[in-house]
Amino acid sequence: MTTRPSPHVGFPQRLDVHGGTALVDDEAYLRGLVEQVLFTRPGERVNRPDFGSGVGAMVFAPIDDEVARATQGLVHGALQRLLGDLIHVEQVEVSAEDSTLRVLVAYRPLRSPDTDPRRVLEVSSGGAP
Repeated sequence: MTTRPSPHVGFPQRLDVHGGTALVDDEAYLRGLVEQVLFTRPGERVNRPDFGSGVGAMVFAPIDDEVARATQGLVHGALQRLLGDLIHVEQVEVSAEDSTLRVLVAYRPLRSPDTDPRRVLEVSSGGAP
């Protein structure tokens, strides 16, 4: 017997190989939610104006340690507020290096055992590639 993925719609929404709506497992679903919180500007969603973290606004801000600390608070608060019923945010680390802002988020799904490894998502913005 094969297991089917949990019935979560993939984000961004797309079609599977059979032309139906692509479904993803819990792992991909939660990662997608964390990414959505990070990359959505507050006010961007019509019916959820409080959704998002505002990290995108920091791309063109002068980057220094103070901005990094403010971003860390914004990200941690947004993840706790918006996804606190699905994940436990273990760590948010933000660093400013030259003109690049790097954000690292470590989390665990709430429905996973304590021995389950934490998930880490790292994104960076600004600067040269």
